[in-house]
Amino acid sequence: MEIWLWAFIGIMAVIIIALLVKIHLLQKAAEEISEAFADRLITDTNTLIDISCRDRYMRNLANAINIQLRKLRSERHRFLLGDTELKNAVTNISHDLRTPLTAIYGYLDLLEQEENTNDACRYIEIIRNRAEILTGLTEELFRYSVIVTTEDNAEKTPVIINEVLEESIAAFYTALREQNITPNIRMPEAKIIRTINRSCLTRIFSNLLQNTIKYSDGDLDITLLETGEIIFANTASNLNAVEVGRLFDRFYTVEAARKSTGLGLAIARTLVEQMKGTISASYENNRLYIHILFSDRYPMA
Repeated sequence: MEIWLWAFIGIMAVIIIALLVKIHLLQKAAEEISEAFADRLITDTNTLIDISCRDRYMRNLANAINIQLRKLRSERHRFLLGDTELKNAVTNISHDLRTPLTAIYGYLDLLEQEENTNDACRYIEIIRNRAEILTGLTEELFRYSVIVTTEDNAEKTPVIINEVLEESIAAFYTALREQNITPNIRMPEAKIIRTINRSCLTRIFSNLLQNTIKYSDGDLDITLLETGEIIFANTASNLNAVEVGRLFDRFYTVEAARKSTGLGLAIARTLVEQMKGTISASYENNRLYIHILFSDRYPMA
């Protein structure tokens, strides 16, 4: 009886060891699949997932994931191709618009030198105003095309965010006052320094202030925190949460934003991301909040 008992125990021990080995191999295969899948998502490679395990179920899982990876890679290439074509089209269109606009200004100058009736003078002034608006939109389109088609090679240096923010607000002070907007500014006495591009930061603040002029009901709160986060907040009762969720989409405009290509905030987002920062928008109690954070601290001496 003892012999049979020991034989049974031995058989069960072998089975348990075999199961443990099998479980270990399955765990290893699952880790290989997980690591390979994460790598394939962030790298542009045609290499598919391969595993060392011979288990047919795990290999079937890897093959099924490979099929989806092929589809995903194909869709990614289609997107990148379409995105490149769109960027090139934007660049070409913005460049082509400059020539006829230059001609329009030339003929307007000639017309203004002629004797005209009051009505003719008024019409000429209307045409010039519309041409100036179109010129501004064209320039914005061209700047966007340059930003998105240029590699991230802007020089980064230690920048005092406090100073750039103050300079940007001062530059827009007259435009804000014309809209009866008096900015409420809060920032720490300590210098907030980040390794970024000063010119790009100025452009970001400029676009955000222009956005305030478009949407604000007459107020503006600008806050710089010691963490490096910058918050622009203003009442914008003409917006809603859906519209705010799309503010950073290129070419998206709302009815309140006349004379706009919808590229200002898209440019701001592109520049922020190029400098490894984050930007987001939220809408609460009829107030629009835009948050920017640069976490790359510059060590103080």
